[in-house]
Amino acid sequence: MSDLVQFPGAGCVIEYLMGNEPHIAWVMEEQKGRLRLLHENRKEASLAASRLLPWSGPAYGAARSREEITGILAGHRERRAALAAQVDAVGLWEMAQGEMRSASAAWFAELLEDAPDADAVAACGRALLACKSHFKFQPPLFEIYDAQTVEVRRAAEEAARQREALVAGGAAWLRTLCDAAMGRRPRPDPADAPADPVGERLRHMILTRITDPESTDEEGLWKQVSKGLPDDPFLPLLLAQAWGLVPAHYDLWLDRAGFESGTAWEGRHAGECAAIADAVGSGSMPPLSAVQFISIDSPATRDIDDAFHIEGARGGGWDVTVALACPALFWDFGGALDTAVAWRGTSLYLPEGVSHMMPVSLSEGAFSLFAGKRRPAVLVRLHVAEDGSAGEGDFSVGTVCLAANLDYAGCEEALDGAENRAAPYAGELRLAHAMSQARLDWRVRQGAVIIDKPELEISLEGEGEDTVVHVGEAPQAPRAMQLVSELMILANAALAQWAVARDVPLLYRTQDIAVPRESAGVWRSAADIARVVRGFAAASLDTQPRPHAGIGLPAYAPFSSPIRRYADLVNEAQLLHVMETGAPRWNAPEMEGIRSRLALRLDAMGQVQRFRPRYWKYLYMQQQSALHGGECIWKAEIAEENDSWVSVNLPEVQVVLRARKQIFGEKAHPGQEFMVRLARISPLRAEAFIAEACAV
Repeated sequence: MSDLVQFPGAGCVIEYLMGNEPHIAWVMEEQKGRLRLLHENRKEASLAASRLLPWSGPAYGAARSREEITGILAGHRERRAALAAQVDAVGLWEMAQGEMRSASAAWFAELLEDAPDADAVAACGRALLACKSHFKFQPPLFEIYDAQTVEVRRAAEEAARQREALVAGGAAWLRTLCDAAMGRRPRPDPADAPADPVGERLRHMILTRITDPESTDEEGLWKQVSKGLPDDPFLPLLLAQAWGLVPAHYDLWLDRAGFESGTAWEGRHAGECAAIADAVGSGSMPPLSAVQFISIDSPATRDIDDAFHIEGARGGGWDVTVALACPALFWDFGGALDTAVAWRGTSLYLPEGVSHMMPVSLSEGAFSLFAGKRRPAVLVRLHVAEDGSAGEGDFSVGTVCLAANLDYAGCEEALDGAENRAAPYAGELRLAHAMSQARLDWRVRQGAVIIDKPELEISLEGEGEDTVVHVGEAPQAPRAMQLVSELMILANAALAQWAVARDVPLLYRTQDIAVPRESAGVWRSAADIARVVRGFAAASLDTQPRPHAGIGLPAYAPFSSPIRRYADLVNEAQLLHVMETGAPRWNAPEMEGIRSRLALRLDAMGQVQRFRPRYWKYLYMQQQSALHGGECIWKAEIAEENDSWVSVNLPEVQVVLRARKQIFGEKAHPGQEFMVRLARISPLRAEAFIAEACAV
């Protein structure tokens, strides 16, 4: 017979919920719906009778000592806990679901035994309360969830359990990693990391935030596990490095850009590359040009995409022919290889190596203009007048076989009369240099603003944490580099002029800003450069032929590097299609679609190309400071100053830093030279603080 009590009074054992857990107590007194209770710990409490769980009993009578009461409560608590551990709540749900919508704890207890006592009913009720995925307590009954609801709640409970485990184990591990990253303790052993799945989820969260620092994926959970850690945008990277998830000097900008470095990606397109290479080597190539072309690049360059030939014109000036690599002649736009190359957008030239836009078999193989090899090319013929102005370009497609691949240093020496590989072409080089100077002067008269800073060479020695950075001025070949630069600008300007005259949609580089007349010229000092570029906006990709103020041209359409830049490849293809069919391949709206997609990729690639060399420069500065015991002194030139701040350029590394004016003195002025001591150099943040400055 059941010993449950419907209306508990003095001497009755009851249970109630507090903190989502059932608590057992003894009724000392009942008065007007309120109960005075005694707990096992001998503490008293007052409780409304409405809060009792619906399994009161048994009743013992009021005449009991406190010692007896606490013993009775302890016995019932232990028995109920033991019985509850034996209750299969899910099994009860399986028996009831579909048959009942709700039932009492006593009804469920009767499924397990005949005439269950108060302890058995309470134990069953406790088990049902704990099984929140299958039951909902709606006093005095338990609602029985349907199978679909149970599945949803089970998944939610599992997710909540994993979150709790992640916060409990993950937060402590992240604090350990953070301390190691800040140098407060040695790096922990990765084997001490939380076991999976907590460890795997932590790794995923950290790596996700390296790639996308603004990620909202599990943002609330990330805030919980990283609570109390520094509010640092580079925190995920620092944690990952301390854990060993990414190597030292990890290129997070490349990661964020989604650019796959190396050559592994090329294997997915091996068949298409082989077919292109076969087509380039077949007998269906354009007619062979009789013109003798030469190229000029750095000695390590293997993706040679331009060459030239120049002659003095009879009436004065120069007749120039520029040969440009012609991948567009064989390119399958919209194919798998094109999709991959378009996503890459441009080749990256970083201190740690080159990552080509196209597969190496094409960029350094089938399309590269190697001397002695027949290659398809777009030929641009122009006449440049003695004053540097240029006539309209003439475009054709042909096969070229270069006479020589020369390098900048050799050409510079040949211009001075040296006997070397470039010496046989010294006459042509002198013509090209004279033309380039006339052309440069002409562009300056058109308002061009030309920044002429020495090229830096950043090289890396060693690997990982042992990497040593070397920074120095690259071998200077100003005349050879200028003539190549002017030839490329000349060819790109010719295409823009051709397209504007025929209303052919192209991709343009534009910088449509007003430049003060006095800013035109060639500028070399830090102060001059800071003055003329103040207020300059960066050039952008456009489909309208607007001016490019920095270059000094009314329109500029890049196509001189089609194996290195996707915009150039698109423009080359547009030119070829018009030449072949008389109509453009892409109309204006289609070209705008290409531009909008490509602009996003080029912005991401531009960040990599800017930030990564800058990282190595600051690491070089940090290493030099460490070598000199923190007392490394750097030459600096004031670029700008105002009442509060001074900006200086460090010419050795071409880094601009800013500091309070009082460090330099009230009489500091642009162009003044100082020696500065740096402190707190951070390569990752591209920060260095000027601790001291002394005028030279």
